[in-house]
Amino acid sequence: MEGDVFSGYGERYQMDGKVLQNFQKRFVQVQYILEQNRLLINEINQNHESKQADHLGRNVRLIRELNNNIRTVASLYGDLSHSFARSVDASSEGESTGTLKSDGKANNQKIFRSG
Repeated sequence: MEGDVFSGYGERYQMDGKVLQNFQKRFVQVQYILEQNRLLINEINQNHESKQADHLGRNVRLIRELNNNIRTVASLYGDLSHSFARSVDASSEGESTGTLKSDGKANNQKIFRSG
């Protein structure tokens, strides 16, 4: 299923392997950070419910870490968006192996899927 993320775009643009690998790498990083955030949120909630001073104090650090993680995820998604836009621009200008015909359909189209 992971490899199907960009299959809808395969009908219109060819995604070269390097771009797709970059996307997959970033998505793995995002998923890891989101899992860490889930754990942080669970700990923050437990600390809040305990109402113990040291646990509440620890939440300050945990919330800062959570905010940093959110900024990192936003940056990774920004990088993905920028990379995708560049690959689409390259495809539409005919710089990659898949070029667009005048009717908007790609020549030599391929759909990349993992494993």
